[in-house]
Amino acid sequence: MRIKILSAAESDLEEGYRFYESQADALGTYFLDTLYSDIDSLAFAGMHRIVLGCHRLLSKRFPFAVYYRVTDDEVTVFAVLDCRSNPSWTRKQLSK
Repeated sequence: MRIKILSAAESDLEEGYRFYESQADALGTYFLDTLYSDIDSLAFAGMHRIVLGCHRLLSKRFPFAVYYRVTDDEVTVFAVLDCRSNPSWTRKQLSK
């Protein structure tokens, strides 16, 4: 399956990178490597739980969730959100 990452999801990843990089040297790079690896695993998409109208993949190493939809032979990643955020904020982000 083809994986498409929307610009909003890329922005989420950049924000996570900046946060973790400010915590420790090279942690931001590790964050990106981990999340992109998780996203690459979406070649077998559609098996994750549906939350708020879309599939949700939980990252293995960081408290982040990848929200995506599957259409035909394409996976569209539209958000990568911190699971520690207020649930109402998460709902608002996903409704955009």
